[in-house]
Amino acid sequence: MSDIAIDTAAAPGAAAPEPTPFLWRLLRKPLALAALAWLAVVALCALFAAKIAPYDPLDQDLLGVKQWPSHEHWLGTDALGRDVLSMLIYGGAPTLIGLVQAVVVAGSIGIGLSVTSGYYGGRFDAVVNQIVDLVLSLPTIVVLLAVLAVFHHNMLAAMVTVGLLGSASMTRVIRSVALGVRHELYIEAARIGGLSDAAIMTRHVIPRILGPVLVQISLFAVVTVLIETGISFLGLGVPPPDPSWGNMIADASVNVNDFPWLLVPSGAAAALTILAFGLLGDSARDAAAEGWSRPASAPKRAQVAAIAIKPVSAFDPQAVLSLRGLTITANGVARPIVNGFDLDLKPGETLGVVGESGSGKTMTILSLIGLLPHGLHVENGAMRLDGETIDLRDEKRLRRLRGHTLGMIFQEPMSALDPCFTVEHHIAEVLDRFETLSRRQAHERVIELLRQVQIPNPEDVARRYPHQISGGMAQRVSIARSLAPKPKVLLADEPTTALDVTVQSEILELLRGLSMSRGMAIILVTHDWGVVADICDRAAVLYRGDLLECADVVDLFNKPQHPYTRALLKSNPHSAPVGEPLPTIQDTLARMREGDA
Repeated sequence: MSDIAIDTAAAPGAAAPEPTPFLWRLLRKPLALAALAWLAVVALCALFAAKIAPYDPLDQDLLGVKQWPSHEHWLGTDALGRDVLSMLIYGGAPTLIGLVQAVVVAGSIGIGLSVTSGYYGGRFDAVVNQIVDLVLSLPTIVVLLAVLAVFHHNMLAAMVTVGLLGSASMTRVIRSVALGVRHELYIEAARIGGLSDAAIMTRHVIPRILGPVLVQISLFAVVTVLIETGISFLGLGVPPPDPSWGNMIADASVNVNDFPWLLVPSGAAAALTILAFGLLGDSARDAAAEGWSRPASAPKRAQVAAIAIKPVSAFDPQAVLSLRGLTITANGVARPIVNGFDLDLKPGETLGVVGESGSGKTMTILSLIGLLPHGLHVENGAMRLDGETIDLRDEKRLRRLRGHTLGMIFQEPMSALDPCFTVEHHIAEVLDRFETLSRRQAHERVIELLRQVQIPNPEDVARRYPHQISGGMAQRVSIARSLAPKPKVLLADEPTTALDVTVQSEILELLRGLSMSRGMAIILVTHDWGVVADICDRAAVLYRGDLLECADVVDLFNKPQHPYTRALLKSNPHSAPVGEPLPTIQDTLARMREGDA
């Protein structure tokens, strides 16, 4: 039947699987369990060393030096007759304390800078890159030795320095991942939903890059253990005779020729800790990825939107949206991408914007919400919306229109929906941005919106992830998300692309019904003349950024005024004579010129 019927049949009577928490996914991995078990043992020994250690680590027995493991001393004794096991238990504390200090400093600086610079880009990103390059050029060992000399072997100062220096490499790696995520369509969809930059970074960017972040933190933890142990090994850290793993390794190196056993306990403790952090980082990365990369399902999406156009000299007071003189230019390109575009859109009206690829259709609607791609900018243009005149060059003002005044649905729904979150979360976060609702009220509103877009079993669909629903259903979810703030104008870029004919018809019927019931105006960008005829009240024809013609759909189909419009209509496959070659636009224009001659 329809796309929705297929979805329901795909899993008869089966509810969507509940998302498993991150910690539960992590604990199901044997290597992660082993790593956590070892780190837990080290941490507990460091915290409760006084109760666990069988001897005082500083007690010496000169009559029992360099003893092999026995029932009295499980790991033997060192060159001064001290119990090796007790020293090992007490010695883990300095390593763990230094590790926490360095990781907190490096993580807070590295993650914060990398995410913000990767998200915002521009000059801020350039400045961060210069600082990172400067820090990476510093010789770490030399700086660390200088700090230890100035602060007289203060391990806190040393570990903070390690964190500061290590944050640079962490920033560089994580920033490169954040740069790729910020251009995803679900980030743009979150912006249109009205979410703040901070909310987008914490809810959408960081969860998506959590895998690389965890790997970088685990790698840095490995390096920190090596550095802390190395500092003590050189005698610049924990002062002897206080126990630390580095001091124990240093003592073992002195006696390696006559009693090599001393190197085994301390070396094994450090090596196992390093290995545990490495395995834990890899397992945590996999567990984080499993949170959004579940058993695959549907792709592809469509969207809704529309608006109307009518060139006039002054703003139309009856229009919900009136646009004048929109001119979009690109860096290094002389000809404007969009040149002096005007339009008027009445409440409840649907306007189709048609033209060849590259004619400026999508750039026109993106300019209305301040989402032009990098390198493009509005050179001129003003918009009268909801009784207020807005300069289209003022991107900050345009941001405040997103969601509750101007909504948008992108061409690819599966790209515009964050795979880390459920359908309910996508809609609820938009509701949370514009309304104060309890969790129960938000849930009820989500279900109500899903019913409005004709999704069967909304309770079940709300628990699913984007990849667990079909393209047609993802389309409806995107529409529900756009409708949540109750926008006055809905913009849609190719809303029925890549959907089969039946689903296209359902989506168009849904948009038509929503426009009529809500009095919501729609701007619809499309290549399909059939879509224009089915849903639009008027249509505007664009060619290389110029508005050639705008008229009622019936008049446009029956009496096109511009030669390009006639050529565009003749190239429509739906109206081509059967058995004859489909005429191209250029062929039709050439014949028209010959006829005029």
